[in-house]
Amino acid sequence: MKTECFDSPFELKFLSSDTGVFEGYASVFGVTDNAGDIIRPGAFAKSLRQTRADERLPPLLWQHDPAQPIGAWLDMREDSHGLFVKGQLFLNDIALAREAWTLLKENVVTGLSIGYRVRGSHRDAKDGLRVLTDIELLEISMVTFPANEFARIRRVKSQLAAGDVPSARDCEAVLREAGFSRKRAKGLLSHGYKALLTDPREADDQNDADTGELVAMVQGLAAAIRTLT
Repeated sequence: MKTECFDSPFELKFLSSDTGVFEGYASVFGVTDNAGDIIRPGAFAKSLRQTRADERLPPLLWQHDPAQPIGAWLDMREDSHGLFVKGQLFLNDIALAREAWTLLKENVVTGLSIGYRVRGSHRDAKDGLRVLTDIELLEISMVTFPANEFARIRRVKSQLAAGDVPSARDCEAVLREAGFSRKRAKGLLSHGYKALLTDPREADDQNDADTGELVAMVQGLAAAIRTLT
């Protein structure tokens, strides 16, 4: 069986001030990654039972590099939402762990990625997605660039709330979360994202009704994005 990776939104729930301890969700059920895979509840159950029997949780790595462990997982369990994890970075002993801790606190490192082997899966008859039902969890890594763009949604919302304009890539991630297909999200941004930076009054001054309409549409989408939870 080949080793695969699945990047997921890292929902941070707790971050200590100085001990290197953090907790949250390393994987969220029902989220589709860029490879078209989706993890169902119960997929981790068998693997977690085995790790408990072995009294050894999978390693905490940096960027999936087995030569760069930066801490240890203290707790790992599955609930109805996803894979809950509690970890500790070895701040006193590993320089890279201290760097990772700073990047985590400053929201530069925004994702976790699980390394696994598939033991049970099937194709969804409706959309063709590969549904993972039983996976062997090998490791969980802190990653700088999670392939799953949904990890950036919280940052986009905070930027919009502050009146700033997020990047086109970040906006695409949020549009995907709102229900747009990848093709539709990319199409909208390629034709209309620059209009988000344009004052509608400027479009009217230029007698460009089409541009003014596009501005109103994109700004309406921005308002809808702010309502996402």
